[in-house]
Amino acid sequence: MDCADSLALARFYQELTGMKLGYNADEFVALTGGSGCDLGFQRVDGYRAPQWPGQDVPQQFHLDLQVEDLDAAEKLALGLGAVRPDHQPGGDRWRVLLDPAGHPFCLTAG
Repeated sequence: MDCADSLALARFYQELTGMKLGYNADEFVALTGGSGCDLGFQRVDGYRAPQWPGQDVPQQFHLDLQVEDLDAAEKLALGLGAVRPDHQPGGDRWRVLLDPAGHPFCLTAG
């Protein structure tokens, strides 16, 4: 995931998902959860956040995180620095949030 501060964004997802810090260098940080699916965060000079729901600056990716309790997970994510945009196409089935670097991601009921 491109971002302005790789360690800060990795820490956000680490707290949100419980993944472990797997690698930390000056411009790249990776989280691992042991599932074989790691998340990487790369510092980019002049980073511009994607737009949601517009595509003036397109999404680089979109994570769907399955959670037991949507309300509790949303509260945690917001407390960690996520933002809830007005556009919510999922109704009660999922919630779209923006991480601290502006990437949209969804919390889905598990």
